[in-house]
Amino acid sequence: MTNGGCIAANVARLRQDRQLTQGQLAARAGISRMALGKIERGTVVPRAGTLRGLAAALEVPLGELVTRVRALESVRFRAKARVHGREQILAIVSRWLDAYSWLETELNDRPAFRFAEASAGRTPVEVARAVRPAVGLAAGEPVRNISRLLEANGVKLLLLETTRDSFFGLSVGERDGGPAVVVNTWDRISVERWIFTAAHELGHLLLHPAEYRRDATEMQSEPEQEADAFASEFLMPEAAFAIEWDATRGHALLMRALKVKRIFRVSYMTVLHRLVATDRETPDVWRAFQDQYREHYGKTLRRIQEPEAIERGEFAWDWRRSGEPASLCEHDFVEDRLSRLVRRALEGERMSLGRAAEILGVTRDEMRKQARRWVT
Repeated sequence: MTNGGCIAANVARLRQDRQLTQGQLAARAGISRMALGKIERGTVVPRAGTLRGLAAALEVPLGELVTRVRALESVRFRAKARVHGREQILAIVSRWLDAYSWLETELNDRPAFRFAEASAGRTPVEVARAVRPAVGLAAGEPVRNISRLLEANGVKLLLLETTRDSFFGLSVGERDGGPAVVVNTWDRISVERWIFTAAHELGHLLLHPAEYRRDATEMQSEPEQEADAFASEFLMPEAAFAIEWDATRGHALLMRALKVKRIFRVSYMTVLHRLVATDRETPDVWRAFQDQYREHYGKTLRRIQEPEAIERGEFAWDWRRSGEPASLCEHDFVEDRLSRLVRRALEGERMSLGRAAEILGVTRDEMRKQARRWVT
């Protein structure tokens, strides 16, 4: 790609991400719509002043317009439909992966992908059970810190807050710098959903490695159900669930579900779905939970679907933070490893403060403040 082509792709991608027309961006940048059209087609290379105007109008550093972005091919989105700003999300992930891989090489610190030790050809539940001992989890042990578990066993983790309610996360295969999992940590989405999405994407990495491709935009029903089954068993093993659920027999459904969800750090919906899937309860359990919640808290959880659909056993999962009782908080899902590598490289004078800020996506002033707050 020529320099003009690089700038053209970056400007067009960022404009579309901001949902601006060519006329709107041109007006903000102080150029004509015709001139912007030529820039986006790559037929004209803009002058320095024009570039600065475009960067200001798009609210990005100038370097973001002139830096080539590596295209990711081995990628799988988790989204209900084609996502607005999809190419910008992929550009962010691509730059993040390149910086992460550079740090690992510079510090000679790259953990093995131990999850891959699970053999192929098994059901999702069998794979979930097989990978747990491979990464040091006992058969019934809850996953107390999925972020650290992924990072310590060769999976890069990016927490990407983006205001798109149809985008939950994505994963990237090994040939593009992964395996990596990206989770949308928008504050309207429950932390339980963040955790489940991370486990769900891990399921895709293990169950569907041949299905990673850039042009796939919509979730296919069967692979999504398989990844959900993997995530449910990985986070809440059936054997352990049976013990914890039986131990709460003296309590009402509401208290039982909320207690067990906290043990396994999953949503109440994951608990109720398990009860129905294992024939412990009928689909009426969903309505019973709603009734008890309303009686106890004096308010109603948002109805996630029509009662008739619930009776048929069809569950639509609503993961908004406002709809999750006894919810976790953002401190229950935190990225650690990249921040730790950045600190090592910065303290070892392997990179500049500016480069550290760029990798962590903060300003230089924020990076200075963060460095001053580090303790041993």
